Amino acid sequence: MKNRSFIFIISLLIIGVNANAQSEKPKNILLICIDDLRPELASFGAEHIHSPNIDQLAKKGRPFLNHFVNAPSCGPSRYTLLTGTYGPARNDALFQRATLITKAHTNQRPTMPEWFKKHGYTTVSVGKVSHHPGGLGGADWNDEQVIEIPNAWHRNLMPVGPWQHPRGAMHGLANGSIRSKEKGTMDVYEARADKGDTYPDDLIIEQALIELETLTTTSDNPFFLAVGIIKPHLPFGSPKKYLDLYEDSVFPENPYPNKPQGKSTWHPSGEMMQYNLWEKDVFNDTDFALELRKYYAACVSYADAQVGRILKKLKETGANKNTIVVLWGDHGWNLGEHGIWGKHNLFDVALKSPLIIYTPTMEQPGKKATGIVETLDIFPTLCDLTGLPKAEFSQGSSLIAMLENPLQSGHAAVSYLQNAQSIRVPRYRLIAHDNEYMELYDYESDEKEKRNIANEHPEKIAELKLLLRAKINQVR
Repeated sequence: MKNRSFIFIISLLIIGVNANAQSEKPKNILLICIDDLRPELASFGAEHIHSPNIDQLAKKGRPFLNHFVNAPSCGPSRYTLLTGTYGPARNDALFQRATLITKAHTNQRPTMPEWFKKHGYTTVSVGKVSHHPGGLGGADWNDEQVIEIPNAWHRNLMPVGPWQHPRGAMHGLANGSIRSKEKGTMDVYEARADKGDTYPDDLIIEQALIELETLTTTSDNPFFLAVGIIKPHLPFGSPKKYLDLYEDSVFPENPYPNKPQGKSTWHPSGEMMQYNLWEKDVFNDTDFALELRKYYAACVSYADAQVGRILKKLKETGANKNTIVVLWGDHGWNLGEHGIWGKHNLFDVALKSPLIIYTPTMEQPGKKATGIVETLDIFPTLCDLTGLPKAEFSQGSSLIAMLENPLQSGHAAVSYLQNAQSIRVPRYRLIAHDNEYMELYDYESDEKEKRNIANEHPEKIAELKLLLRAKINQVR
């Protein structure tokens, strides 16, 4: 009897040691990047959107309803995410940095994946995480001598299948269809009904699932796995079952249907104009506009399904119990707001994107944080969550306080184009053009972004200019 009691006590001690070892094990990171994803998701208030997998993550994690990116374009926005610093407002910002490392031999501050790599993490990238899917340059984005983020990844992967190369996959439709350089040759949308039809994201997720299995079964090191989903980026192509979800859906009215009066960062939607629009007027044909919104929504639901596949695999491996999950959209996307179809502007629609952070020890799961935050904050937050030394060069603010208490206030968010900078605070957005022209919008007014009130509030302009200047001294 005494022997049984002794064995029982020893067993409890072993269980306790194992539990402590598990709790002390460094946390993994799963970063999911989604291209051109505006926060038009059910969990962010858009009830007409079918996004069950992202919504489930939001219920378990912390959705940040007022997350703003630092640039309304893929390249510079991802530069900020991956470096934790403000940077050039150019799509080739990371390649410029790489050139300084590989050709000019200048020291550069480590990127976020490199920082985690230096601290014992296995770092893997699959899909579009940096500006080019797969992180390579060259004419077809597959030149292994031109690396977008040197020293960052143990493996940087981009399966291309019938799309031949990453450039083809980036702007591809089903079954290997590649956008021609000739304008108007690829349809702006499609919905394929045949079983077996594939899109580039299908291959990206299949590879990501393989990497998850490998990372959780063959190594004792913690992992930093970044997965980049391409849709809903143009062209709006997805399996038809996702479009069918929206056959009878009622979409909300466009709050800003017209081009702004006066100077602004409005543009003529050149990205959309590269595609075949069947000679329809995207700016004035309301039926066509609704059709485009439905195809975009279908791509969102398709991307959501890919998120579901990743999270399901994470749970199957058991790594979900020790993995921080970050879901991030690289910027918003105007679906006709302000007369724009695309991004590349400094209005809220182009700058606001979804951000969800989940931790295995989440406090108040599902509670929504409404304070303003920016992409710049993700790097220091992940350092805090994993117990890594803070990267002192990172220019953001850790979101730990808001993860613990969603009622915590946020901070001003800076965004920029090459010829204008903007700052967003809870009530106002100031857009300062390089020629000193100012735009000011009041979000507590009924007009919001319909009317520039800069001339009526010189004192507010002066206040926000000082705040912008204090932050923007770090930019570019």
